[in-house]
Amino acid sequence: MPDAWTPPPALAEYVRLDDDRALRRGYPEAVLCDAKSVEQVLAVAEQVRSREARTLFTRVRDDQVRPLLDALPGAVHEPDARVVAFPGTPPEPTGHLVVVLAAGTSDVPVAREAAVTARHLGRPVEIVVDVGVAGLHRVLEHLDLLRSARAIVVAAGMDGALPGVVAGLVAAPVVAVPTSVGYGAAFGGLAPLLTMLNACAPGVAVVNIDNGYGAGHLAAQIAAS
Repeated sequence: MPDAWTPPPALAEYVRLDDDRALRRGYPEAVLCDAKSVEQVLAVAEQVRSREARTLFTRVRDDQVRPLLDALPGAVHEPDARVVAFPGTPPEPTGHLVVVLAAGTSDVPVAREAAVTARHLGRPVEIVVDVGVAGLHRVLEHLDLLRSARAIVVAAGMDGALPGVVAGLVAAPVVAVPTSVGYGAAFGGLAPLLTMLNACAPGVAVVNIDNGYGAGHLAAQIAAS
């Protein structure tokens, strides 16, 4: 085990974990990494390691991965999801099934972030890729799986139509995630966001653009025992 890294005082002053979040809300803290320096992320990691606190590090940059894994023995990097999970083994699944759909291959990073989040919050998860509305038969092929889920996450860019289609086929709530995938008039995810907010099928909840973590968390809460 490598020696513990001690943050300098200037870093330690503003790195404060929410120690009782898991007791207060039933779910542990997550750390958004992409706007943090390596030193800041390591300051957080040292507190996580010393308290053995189950934590997800999300939107991890390439230059942060190796320092995080060195600082947190037993952590696992999920490269597609851009997540480092500590500890690396998810808890034993409880509750009900969460199904995560990626409309296209370009939506996979966001869908994987949602799936990894729900799995590390203790839910059984299935992920299905490339079922966009351009080939509606691909969605229908998975109808039995979709109807067995307690919550469904749908990550889609471009026109963002898939969540409304899925919500019209199932009884479970659908958590829609607009992704910043598409040509110019998709406006970096704004077009699918508006489509999802205006879905005519009831039971669609919409999270922010590319917010796979938020979608996975909400689905995990819905699918709790």
